[in-house]
Amino acid sequence: MHGVLTIAATEIRIGLRNRWIILSSLILLAFALILVLLGSAPGGEVKTDAVTVVVASLSTLSVYLVPLIALLLAFDAIAGEIDRGTLQLVLASPVSRGAVLVGKFLGHVTVLGIAVSFGYGIAGLVAFFATGGGDLSALVGVGRLIVTSIILGATFIAIGYIASASVRQTGTAAALAIAIWLFAVVLYDLALLGGLLASQDGVFARDIFPWLLVLNPADAFRLYNMSAIDAAAVGSNLGGGAGAALPLSGLATMLSPIAWAILALGLSTLILKRIRP
Repeated sequence: MHGVLTIAATEIRIGLRNRWIILSSLILLAFALILVLLGSAPGGEVKTDAVTVVVASLSTLSVYLVPLIALLLAFDAIAGEIDRGTLQLVLASPVSRGAVLVGKFLGHVTVLGIAVSFGYGIAGLVAFFATGGGDLSALVGVGRLIVTSIILGATFIAIGYIASASVRQTGTAAALAIAIWLFAVVLYDLALLGGLLASQDGVFARDIFPWLLVLNPADAFRLYNMSAIDAAAVGSNLGGGAGAALPLSGLATMLSPIAWAILALGLSTLILKRIRP
């Protein structure tokens, strides 16, 4: 356990010095504050708290930015060690390969958590006080968004380890990470939309689409957060007409990213055990 914590602490120090991570935190904060300014503007007939509108907007923003930040953290976790020639030294330590990966995972998740908490926490507080304060339950939504964003990020960190352990060059790992992000966040939803348009009320729309929607960790994250903040109040129709037919609902929806994280960590550990530095 001591070795795991030592590796985690090392990754935290490296991550906090990483300019990309600092820049990502500032980007999260900038986008969040812009959404705060837009969400706290006069809303006409929208009968909802400004903080709730901001949380709804940030949940959509998180689907794109948080996985990207997570993959930027993870893509060189193994490939980078090989490129720098330090993997042999790391694997020569008395810590098992699985423990090495768990230590890196804990460190990277902590760094991601700091970035997300910094950006969204400040934005939530600004939105709360900019509207003169109000129901403290609105801040619960911000806290829920932060926690679920960290879970989503942890999932993509673990998936990024698969890409990093599968190749021996950092550049190749980076290209794989971007391809994973593009598929999971953009192309997957486009494919689902195309299937819905082709199927209309057919078997795909009724029976297959709900499962595929929940299967994607990014979509599962978005569905949970939008349902938790009463998406209808902010005019969202996310999930289309399949909301009532979803195989998982409520907090159970978050089982999808958690399951993906466990599966990806297990698979990346198996790949790492096969590496001969």
